[in-house]
Amino acid sequence: MTGRAREVLDECEVIVGYRTYLRLLSNAFPGKEFRESGMRSEIKRCEEAVRETFFGRRVALISSGDAGVYGMAGPALEMIHDLQRDYPRSKIYLEVVPGVTAGQAAASLLGAPLMNDYAVISLSDLLTDWETIQKRLHAAALGDFVIVLINPKSKGRTEQIVEARKIIRESRSGDVPVGLVRSALRGESRIVIADLDHMLDHEIDMLTTVIIGNSDTKKFGEVLVTSRGYRTEGR
Repeated sequence: MTGRAREVLDECEVIVGYRTYLRLLSNAFPGKEFRESGMRSEIKRCEEAVRETFFGRRVALISSGDAGVYGMAGPALEMIHDLQRDYPRSKIYLEVVPGVTAGQAAASLLGAPLMNDYAVISLSDLLTDWETIQKRLHAAALGDFVIVLINPKSKGRTEQIVEARKIIRESRSGDVPVGLVRSALRGESRIVIADLDHMLDHEIDMLTTVIIGNSDTKKFGEVLVTSRGYRTEGR
């Protein structure tokens, strides 16, 4: 997390979030009041956080990575907008605190695979229909973007990563480097460097971030580097 995120968590009274993320924080921020909930309870978390602010309390509504990237900032802002439209005298101050995304964290452990244009695509079809995700995969592959896949596979959702690899393979060489990072920067990171043809030979789950290189991505020893096109003066 960023330094500002630590400051906010130190200053707040109540921390609201998904139970797995709260457990990661509990030892670092003792004495706080934690309000946890399970998966698919995003709106409930927003409501609880907003309700506590009406009691004059300082509240942190947390996400993993960056709150504005697949996180809680969007629904919180929408809820506050609706409240202030219906109750114009109510005032809620909200600060969106930047964080480090899973893609950025995984990339740092792989070397420098995101040095040029890249696309981040979630393979979860809970909130986005699979047909739309397929269109985005085709577009990113055809555009030669480095592709970051999050939420690639779960116990009940196993075929999306297979289909995603197939779509990308249609317009990309099978020897393109692929990095697989599980639990990036959470203390127990697992890093595998494979290629597009063999990436599915390795374990992939919901905690895995998959970074698929483009035509300018190279493997140098144990790191991946995507060329930006810099040139040394005089060469």
